[in-house]
Amino acid sequence: MISIKEVQTHRERKAFIEFPLRLYRGNEYFVPPLYADEKKLFRKSYHYYEDAEAVYYLALRGKEVVGRISGILHRRSNEKWGQKRVRFTRFDCIDDQEVADALFRAVENWARNKGMEEIVGPLGFSDLEREGLLIEGFNELSTFEEQYNYPYYQKLIEANGYGKEVDWVEHKLYPPKQIDPRFAELSEKVMKRYQLHMSTAKNANEFIKLYREDFFRILDATYENIYGTVPFTDKMKKELVKSFKQIIDVRYVAMILDKDEKPVCFGLCFPSIAKAVQKSGGRMTIPTLLRIYKAVKKPEIIDLALIGVLPAYRGVSIVMINAIMHMLTDGTAKYCETNLNLEDNYAILNQWKNFENVLHKRRRCFVKKL
Repeated sequence: MISIKEVQTHRERKAFIEFPLRLYRGNEYFVPPLYADEKKLFRKSYHYYEDAEAVYYLALRGKEVVGRISGILHRRSNEKWGQKRVRFTRFDCIDDQEVADALFRAVENWARNKGMEEIVGPLGFSDLEREGLLIEGFNELSTFEEQYNYPYYQKLIEANGYGKEVDWVEHKLYPPKQIDPRFAELSEKVMKRYQLHMSTAKNANEFIKLYREDFFRILDATYENIYGTVPFTDKMKKELVKSFKQIIDVRYVAMILDKDEKPVCFGLCFPSIAKAVQKSGGRMTIPTLLRIYKAVKKPEIIDLALIGVLPAYRGVSIVMINAIMHMLTDGTAKYCETNLNLEDNYAILNQWKNFENVLHKRRRCFVKKL
């Protein structure tokens, strides 16, 4: 007999956060989110709650937690896209259809009571949260930015009447044995044509001080029409800056400025901290901090987090490709992870053809009409 309980007490919140840590214990590909970040979900002051509301459920067999799920009603997203949707996220479950059915039934009933017409997911509060269900690439290390899941999740979800809405793909980009000099030549010509130059910010603090507002301005303009995105609020910006500040390394940031020192394009990469947080379950222990410090200083993997380009400067993409190539060849990284690209975003996918690359993961967002 499966019972569903809405998360309300401290003990239930702890069980919700720790269930996937138990489910994936010993799995070499699973990378947990930061434990402290997950605890923020249950604060009334959580920065996403000014535009959204959420519900959290646990599935129990007797007293044992056997699954979890969250539903998000994102008002700003629904307004932007003209939809009546609830997003599901943080779905984790043992391989048991009865458990999955009960979890989805709970979220769907909550959505109906809110007057919604569709359920979609996995999607978080914003495009910068973990999203998409892994459907290919189960023997690949997850990035810190994205979620790992077992292969059986797909059948549990589809058995509840969910079908594909969109897929994302992820690539590994390998350092070129030798950078084609034509990239540097073309890059230089483009920079001259648009009267551009690269930022020379010396550290993360200087970078954030100089470009904080312009960074989000470019990000909103770039992703305005991209699936599932919503504009950044001031609270969201503040929290993201706080997170970025801990791991930004200017060696892995390319910020392009116009003749008036205004940013027009950027590429933001992070040294991967995936392996650094695995052992502690995302808790920031002293050994974890030491592993993160080592990973940031001498990264084995670089995560390509974001590329932003103002519409008038789309022609400068060659400059970003040249910059990423140098990031890979000038350091200790074995490869770069692109993270999620929509499968029909050919403008970005065509850029990866300039690298030796492997499409190694695919993720899916599902939808169901209520």
